Amino acid sequence: MTQTLAKTIKLGLIGDNITRSKSPRLHCTAGQLTGLEVTYDRLIPKDLNLTFDQAFEQAQNSGFRGINVTYPYKEQVIGKVTVSDPLVRAIGAVNTVVFDPNGPQGHNTDYSGFMSSYRVILGDTAPGTVCLIGTGGVGKAVAFGLLGLKATTIRCVDLDLTKAQALATALRDVGNDTQIEIATNPIEAAIGADGIINCTPLGMVGIGGTPLPRSAMTGAKWAFDAVYTPVETEFLQDATAEGLTVISGYELFFCQGIDAWRIFTGVDLDAVALRAAIQEDDV
Repeated sequence: MTQTLAKTIKLGLIGDNITRSKSPRLHCTAGQLTGLEVTYDRLIPKDLNLTFDQAFEQAQNSGFRGINVTYPYKEQVIGKVTVSDPLVRAIGAVNTVVFDPNGPQGHNTDYSGFMSSYRVILGDTAPGTVCLIGTGGVGKAVAFGLLGLKATTIRCVDLDLTKAQALATALRDVGNDTQIEIATNPIEAAIGADGIINCTPLGMVGIGGTPLPRSAMTGAKWAFDAVYTPVETEFLQDATAEGLTVISGYELFFCQGIDAWRIFTGVDLDAVALRAAIQEDDV
């Protein structure tokens, strides 16, 4: 793949509320470490006076090698790309797109990145019973990651019951031994859970809040928040106060970013060196 790379590798991120995204720093630093010239632009449709479709097409037609896609477009973009991986098709969400001569190719590094970030913090410890709050784009990817980590039970929680049911069906169709449940009330779904996960936008800069009161975390063992701006969300602060082992959204950001880099460039990357470089004045 590397022989097809242009002199300057143009990358970008399409999403809302991404002014504090650290993705530009990650990918540009990766370029510096590997001797490649990389640019990485934030593409916010409303700030560009464009629809998502128009922003996507603009990137495709203006020399971008690829783009990351974040909230709230991870499910919308899947209709604009070819997805060769059947697992990603089952997830139904894409967060990494490569503009290939044969058309845009869709990938999902949230799935692989979540599994990696879980293992960084919890090693080989099994997830157990997990209360997964939020069944949108990142929630779908994390749920499939939980299957890969051999969770005993996944409780798919969403105020929109139809969305929770759709994810539950997709998970069951894989034929895994994991028990799949659905719920609309996160407080009830958290009862007896080993792990509690936030895959809603609650807690993000500009949104704030938390999907679960601290009192509902009592008895759980670990918590993960997909939000990483800020890193110390109210959700994770509450989890820490309750004595849970926490996995921050920063870990997911970092691990999925490495996977996306390899998809974009095919170039090997020293993850330890990258982490050290971007954390010098980071979080």
